[in-house]
Amino acid sequence: MTAHIRIVRETPLSVAEAWRRLTTWERHGDVVPLTRVTVTTPPPTAAGTVFVARTGVGSRLGFDDTMEIVAWQPPHRCRMEKRGGFVTGWAEFEVRTLPGGGSRVEWREEIGVRGLPGFTDRALAAAGRWMFGRAVNGLLRDGS
Repeated sequence: MTAHIRIVRETPLSVAEAWRRLTTWERHGDVVPLTRVTVTTPPPTAAGTVFVARTGVGSRLGFDDTMEIVAWQPPHRCRMEKRGGFVTGWAEFEVRTLPGGGSRVEWREEIGVRGLPGFTDRALAAAGRWMFGRAVNGLLRDGS
């Protein structure tokens, strides 16, 4: 079973700066509560880069969301496939120039959790929209 998520944000940031903030993977852990992101492949980021978002408390209470970049088209499009045994699906985002300046970010995600029945998809989608929306807001708002 899967939940579909779509988040759109407009920002005064340039496309290049919005892209940089969205693709500094370790920063995702700074804006998603109880999450740490570790890139497991050597730089630079490209198709084939793998990273793990570990969400939880301590080493026993949590889960890993392992992702591999399968499409890398800087500074406009990135697509990731979820490779873990618990969280399934994909995520992708696009960054485009707005007329008059700034940029538009569209984040799409199809997420599933193994073992959850289909009737939980709506709740999972609502939670995902809240969490990923908060993360995108934080990444675009916070500098560095």
